[in-house]
Amino acid sequence: MAVATALLLLFAFSPASAAPQIHVWPKPVHVSWPRPAAAFLSPSFRIQSPYPRHRHLRRAVARYTRLVLTERHHPLVPRSPHPSASDPELRALALSVADLSPPLRHGVDESYRLSIPPAGASAIASLAAQTPWGAIRGLETFSQMVWGDPPAIPVGVNISDAPIFPHRGLLLDTSRNYYPVPDILRTIGAMAANKLNVFHWHITDSHSFPILLPSEPELALKGSYGRDMMYTPADVRRIVDFAMTRGVRVIPEFDAPGHAASWAEAYPGIVTCANEFWLPPGSDWADRFASEPGAGQLNPLNPETYRVVRNVIGDAARLFPEPFLHLGADEIAPGCWKADPAVRDFLSRGGTLDHLLETFVNATHAHAVALNRTVVYWEDVLLGATVKVSPVALPRETTILHIWTNGPNNTKRITEAGYRVIVSSAEFYYLDCGHGGFEGNDSRYDRQVGDDPAVGPFNYAGGNGGSWCAPFKTWQRVYDYDITYGLSEGEAALVLGGEVALWSEQADATVLDATVWPRASAMAEALWSGNREGGTTGRKRYGEATDRLQEWRHRMVGRGVGAEPIQPRWCALHPTMCNLVQ
Repeated sequence: MAVATALLLLFAFSPASAAPQIHVWPKPVHVSWPRPAAAFLSPSFRIQSPYPRHRHLRRAVARYTRLVLTERHHPLVPRSPHPSASDPELRALALSVADLSPPLRHGVDESYRLSIPPAGASAIASLAAQTPWGAIRGLETFSQMVWGDPPAIPVGVNISDAPIFPHRGLLLDTSRNYYPVPDILRTIGAMAANKLNVFHWHITDSHSFPILLPSEPELALKGSYGRDMMYTPADVRRIVDFAMTRGVRVIPEFDAPGHAASWAEAYPGIVTCANEFWLPPGSDWADRFASEPGAGQLNPLNPETYRVVRNVIGDAARLFPEPFLHLGADEIAPGCWKADPAVRDFLSRGGTLDHLLETFVNATHAHAVALNRTVVYWEDVLLGATVKVSPVALPRETTILHIWTNGPNNTKRITEAGYRVIVSSAEFYYLDCGHGGFEGNDSRYDRQVGDDPAVGPFNYAGGNGGSWCAPFKTWQRVYDYDITYGLSEGEAALVLGGEVALWSEQADATVLDATVWPRASAMAEALWSGNREGGTTGRKRYGEATDRLQEWRHRMVGRGVGAEPIQPRWCALHPTMCNLVQ
């Protein structure tokens, strides 16, 4: 009796007028469900795949078969229509792939078509894809459509789906704080569930060098936080293989020549201003040694620098099959290079800091290209206010630039120059923003009534509280970003996609899930099917997306991902009542 009463109460909260929905995140490009109905899955349900020799697809089929039969997802709001026990059960999903050969690379076809016939018409659904990677996306969609105990699924449904942007990623910084391998694997699994396909692994930075490279083991043995906080070659292989089975590429980043203080633990001679205080007392900001604590930059004038860097790039090419290699080149601090006597002598003889950076880029870019890599750099390498290189040093066919400041404006500047871009604008996609500053001994926080008028707002009146990119980027802010805003058709074609970024000054594994999810889910949908009705045109659908994201977050939590809530549960049970405008 109590169970029946509870079910009646749940149904009472569901608006009678609401049309049944297909619950999938990200929303598919095209869904047809003309006569809403549902059926139970057969207890012997299976995914029929004639491709046992494709290892990654075989493993995906096994994984999704287990998931749809065992998940037993209970939606926040009961689904309708409910299946009838008298209707035929769905016995199988038949998989067909046109071409098994395409490797997991940028631009690979991820399209699929999913057809679940009406009850009684057939007991077998079909999933057709051009490549194994499209099939994996379709299997994820199928899994999200299943709910209940026993499992049920909508029938009479046809879905045609493909992403708008080929590059949909998440950056994770594992230098400032270490993340154990299981946490990285869980994150990649959640990425695949959201149809994100690039794990940008910002492995090294000034704070630690946590990857054990065969050619340069001392970099990690001396530059990591400890031997229990290093990624071995076996760890890398495990992460790359795990990701590939889920259709996720792993792009490694070895940031240089800036952000390289950790290299000095093994090779102090190739790092300028190593172990110096990042903001020398009495100096101007322009003369800082780094943009945050952790000063040290590779010295382009030392031949030993290039021996070490080439070994690092060579090991990266061997450990990571991904053709994109991120080499950073952001935030060069002039003061750090000028602190070195050899650099000062170079400058006194007519050299420039631009020449120094260009010397480094010319040598390292050529080596990466010789290893069949396309090099990704942060935008600073071309747009830096104080240090940058000439476009001649950055061939467009082997260079991609990664946008992180100045929102759509820098995307416009780079695409106007003819470069392909990846967008991670801090104004929209930085997940670490809004947590204040991490630097200690900061008296600005000690203001009980108001900020010092001489230094402007900090704690009050719109101050950023120490976070340079405050405020916190809500899921709505992430969702509403149009990454081709203001671009011509030709410029927009150069935008490969985007990445949300988790920099780890104030994050580690203890807060990983809640910091990333479901905000990364918001970008996932915006880049997969768009944030507007009709894909890239029409009215933005952030109002409609709220209830679906609330439900998707609920399912992710059930799958073991600690995504933070976006609303009280009450809101899902009272549709439109939590909106700012009904």
